[in-house]
Amino acid sequence: QVQLVESGGDLVQPGGSLRLSCAASGIRVMQYFTAWYRQAPGKSREMIAGITVRGVRNYTDSVKGRFTISRDGAGNTVSLQMNSLTPEDTAVYYCYAKGVNTGYVFWGQGTQVTVSS
Repeated sequence: QVQLVESGGDLVQPGGSLRLSCAASGIRVMQYFTAWYRQAPGKSREMIAGITVRGVRNYTDSVKGRFTISRDGAGNTVSLQMNSLTPEDTAVYYCYAKGVNTGYVFWGQGTQVTVSS
């Protein structure tokens, strides 16, 4: 069975930082395209950061320069470092993995990030 389990979501003040982690089982994250999505209240789910199998990173404009996606093959995890948080970053954050050859897609359960003063 494949599982992606997010952790690290919390309540944080504007300007603060938070680090999310996605623990994978059943797949090796280094062999997948992996990404972080988020879904704010009343909005659709959007990809905010991704990293290819070759290690190329991409970010949506709203988080570029503030968020960093990384992965750890030894720990089989994908992380998202979030800095300079604003209330507009409030959302449920989801871990995502897609097999480059199979096209199989896996989702985490989501973790809540709330940015509020």
